[in-house]
Amino acid sequence: MNIRVGFHVSIAGGISNSVDNALKIGCRAFQIFTRNPRGWAAKPLVNEDVMKFRAKLAKSPLSPESVIVHMPYLPNLAAPDGELYKKSVDTLAGEVQRCSTLGIPSLVIHLGSHLGKGTEEGISQLVKACNYALENYGKDTSSYVNQSKEKNNKKNAPVRILLENMAGQKNSIGSKFEEIRLLLDKLKPKGSFGVCLDTCHTFTSGYDLRKENDVEKMIDQFDSTVGLKVLKVLHLNDSKGDLNSRIDRHEHIGLGKIGKAGFAALLHHESLRNLPMIMETPVDKQRGDVDNLKAVLDLLR
Repeated sequence: MNIRVGFHVSIAGGISNSVDNALKIGCRAFQIFTRNPRGWAAKPLVNEDVMKFRAKLAKSPLSPESVIVHMPYLPNLAAPDGELYKKSVDTLAGEVQRCSTLGIPSLVIHLGSHLGKGTEEGISQLVKACNYALENYGKDTSSYVNQSKEKNNKKNAPVRILLENMAGQKNSIGSKFEEIRLLLDKLKPKGSFGVCLDTCHTFTSGYDLRKENDVEKMIDQFDSTVGLKVLKVLHLNDSKGDLNSRIDRHEHIGLGKIGKAGFAALLHHESLRNLPMIMETPVDKQRGDVDNLKAVLDLLR
């Protein structure tokens, strides 16, 4: 089976360890944070670790296109102007730079909250943040990477920013496909942006995925509103929350409110099969990563 499915894996002890961690559990794709996701400070990337990471990846059966970086948790790119927004934008520019240094072409971002200022304002802030990050990612890398500065060219930013649909929490932007389309229409250059579709978020924001015809309907809706050609990554997560509950809590594949039939339909759908599929499922007494991978492979058979 050449389907590219895997997990978010740890970078403990150095980013290069992520390749080993991914291969150890049978990943054909994987996602990482490039730094501590729960703090603002980012340790500079160490040249030796970067070279090790690139070498291990090159020797592995995985392509750089099967590796995804996820933004840290604290930034809010839809926030109003102020200290939080400035730190968020700087973090995004830093992550674009780090992806470029590591040779990873895809960066997934959460779209954030407008904090009561309204969807239009939130969208405008997010667009401003993304455009700034791509224009300025190489200008001052001293606080991010101890690497030589790279040539800065907005058109050729080697990293694609992927907008992850949200679960529909209060004040969040991008839970509806129409809002994602609106964002993509405003972002420039077009080729530097795409979409990461999270199945849990899709379901809890109101798009049913429990049966084959539900999945078909959702994909048709996504295609007619956003466009399948911009869909680059799937976050494969079942949901603890009900349909349209706007709750972002992931569950083991097939054991949540979406269930086995929904995931079987998603995994077999022609338009999704070539995408990297990343699980961000819990690790607990019930199941670990290896068990969730087995559940996916069983559904694929």
